Amino acid sequence: MWGQPMSAYDAFNAHASFPLPMRSAPKAQPVSHTQQPVVTGTSVLGLKFKGGVMLAADNLASYGSLARFRDIQRLHPLGSHCVMAVAGDMADFQWLKRDLGSILREEEALSLTDNHPSLSAANIYNYLSIIFYNRRSKGDPVWNTVLVGGWDEAKKESFLGYVDLLGTTYSSPTLATGYGAHIAQPLLREAFEAKAGLDGKGELPTAEEAEKLLDDCMKVLFYRDARSLNKYQIATITAEGVKISDSKSAKTEWGFAEGLRGYGAQDR
Repeated sequence: MWGQPMSAYDAFNAHASFPLPMRSAPKAQPVSHTQQPVVTGTSVLGLKFKGGVMLAADNLASYGSLARFRDIQRLHPLGSHCVMAVAGDMADFQWLKRDLGSILREEEALSLTDNHPSLSAANIYNYLSIIFYNRRSKGDPVWNTVLVGGWDEAKKESFLGYVDLLGTTYSSPTLATGYGAHIAQPLLREAFEAKAGLDGKGELPTAEEAEKLLDDCMKVLFYRDARSLNKYQIATITAEGVKISDSKSAKTEWGFAEGLRGYGAQDR
């Protein structure tokens, strides 16, 4: 700036060892580090089938609206019979992985010393609901929506639950987050109810039918969701354990768009 080669801030911070704020935040205000998520992931899907649960998520982490990171695994195994699929802020996702990892290591150490039961998917689901509600109440929410899928070895049944940044929780045979809750969830429900009935007490879809349904839903999301990618993974959780597939792509058809020119009716 003409006539002022050194700013007022530089004059008070001549050594510039670390830029300290001129005025500290009020002590009564909550600490809030991630109020505007920058790198985010879009929809994740979950579906119960005969003998287990399947979760699906693409490999994209968007920097704003830019498809920046195209090889991110958003399906994270937790122990031998549980997987969480995470949408939302990738920084908070990394924090969740570290936090849950430390708890699982502690539980594993306890299981070596005595007859300590391992954490089930329902236990992890309840823990996440407490963490999310606690952080939300402090004004520093965890900007994620999580689907927890697993196999309960004690009850011999599958588990699928939903937790969002407000601490809201519910369980259902079919689940989807974000844009997928509007686009994919109706497809999941229609196919599931056609097989198992409205009350869900009929025969559940087979593993092959469940995977085919998730493939179709991921293809529809790629067509309709601007933050999605045609590269995704599917996690399968059964009594035998967890299996996360390699990245794969759905076969798409864009011939219908060949004649499109901009928006609205076009004469030529």
